[in-house]
Amino acid sequence: MKQAFLAPLALAALALASCSNPEPAPTAPPVPSDAKEMTYVIDTTNSNVAWSSTMIGAMTHTGTAKFSAGTVSTKGGQISGGEFTVDLKGIGTTDSLYAKPGSSQGTQPMFVGHMKSADFFAVDSFPTAHFKITSVNGNTATGDLTVRGKTNTEQVTDIVLSGDSASMKATGSLTFDRQKYGVAWKNTMKDMVLSNDIILKIELSGKAQ
Repeated sequence: MKQAFLAPLALAALALASCSNPEPAPTAPPVPSDAKEMTYVIDTTNSNVAWSSTMIGAMTHTGTAKFSAGTVSTKGGQISGGEFTVDLKGIGTTDSLYAKPGSSQGTQPMFVGHMKSADFFAVDSFPTAHFKITSVNGNTATGDLTVRGKTNTEQVTDIVLSGDSASMKATGSLTFDRQKYGVAWKNTMKDMVLSNDIILKIELSGKAQ
């Protein structure tokens, strides 16, 4: 069972380039003052959170979770607000490692069960995660993420928005440090081989209120 969850998350290598005269960061176009704000209710059936996690220097795991509720507001072709709730009791895995008969790593139910346990998301005590947007700058939304009862400021980046007065679709990425939320294996030595970053890819579909 302990081997069944050597799951999370890869260290990302960041290439930093220096320049004596750096270009100023691009700014988002201003939202017209007369732009109409629209609010959409999240379609939980057609919205999704995809997660990926890798044990350092080894295997990669992928999975999904569903939204249980949410709304998103738009104005002038940009996200302007919103809040979303994710059902952690429904978290699952989509990689094939644990589907192999006789796998030494265990089975998919064992793997998912460990993710739901007190070692990680403790879904019996904290069945949902929640994100509330507090500000938006262009294609980046800043907000409060709550996991395991702990709240920290995080950002959804690379937002792409499309839609009309009846419906909308949006995608974005969110990476958070699991240690800030107490998502940590009690076995310190094993926890050390796991990257702290949990990477989420978000797909939202909504209908106008």
